[in-house]
Amino acid sequence: MKKVFFGLMLVLFTCSWAAAESSVWKAQKGRSVLYLGGTCHILREADYPLPPEFDRAYKAADLLVFETDLGKFQEPETQQKMLARARYSDGTTVAEHLSPATYEELRAYCESTSIPLASLQGLKPSLLMVMLTMVEFMKMGVTQRGVDVFFHELAKKDKKAVEGLETVDEQIDYVASMADGIENEFVSYSLKEMNSIRRQFELLVDAWRVGDTEKLDTMMNHDLKSRLPKLHQRLMVDRNRNWLPRIDAYLKTPETEFVLVGAGHLVGPKGIIEALKKKGYVIKKL
Repeated sequence: MKKVFFGLMLVLFTCSWAAAESSVWKAQKGRSVLYLGGTCHILREADYPLPPEFDRAYKAADLLVFETDLGKFQEPETQQKMLARARYSDGTTVAEHLSPATYEELRAYCESTSIPLASLQGLKPSLLMVMLTMVEFMKMGVTQRGVDVFFHELAKKDKKAVEGLETVDEQIDYVASMADGIENEFVSYSLKEMNSIRRQFELLVDAWRVGDTEKLDTMMNHDLKSRLPKLHQRLMVDRNRNWLPRIDAYLKTPETEFVLVGAGHLVGPKGIIEALKKKGYVIKKL
């Protein structure tokens, strides 16, 4: 998506070149082969080049599979549709959907960072917090040209086929509605993450680059699950379950696919790697 805000965006990375592992896996059953890449949706220029295992998987693949149709997702019409979904259509403002205490937290943060909250009143907490988080990332030199966009651009240049695991409308719905019903918890959680965003980002970068699955699972699944269990279920667990039949089907084709999704979706007991192992696939890291 996404996508997207720090604790939920599930993005990651900086240098540890001596490591023998990365966040790329090879899944195989018989002669059928598929590669799985745990991605970072946003990166800094300094995070390139990517670990060489990503390039190896890309070169071996006939088809690249992303979370959604990235080309369509980046179109102005799609962005306008997301903005429309993320605005209140009944004339209310974010102040009316938050408790006084939570709104004061938000107001104080915006005042401390010189962000005019008055101009953002019509946005729902989901996109509002995504935007505030991206402002912090931009201060760190982070851009939205992460692993997914990098390989989508490369595939387009090389004329490789691309597909998405879910529709653009589904992606929009996830981003626009992820705070619905938990507005106060979502805003408070997001603001708390802002306090350590630089350090947390660097730790995630390190864990992603060396393929530290335990640390990735802790930072991208356990923490979110403990604070916002319903959101974790919807954004991570449910989507993994929805994607699994598609990925399983790819593993039955003669072509070789490279599936690129947020690293948090692959790791942990509820992740796609474990689900494929239970289906009898042999999984190895590159």
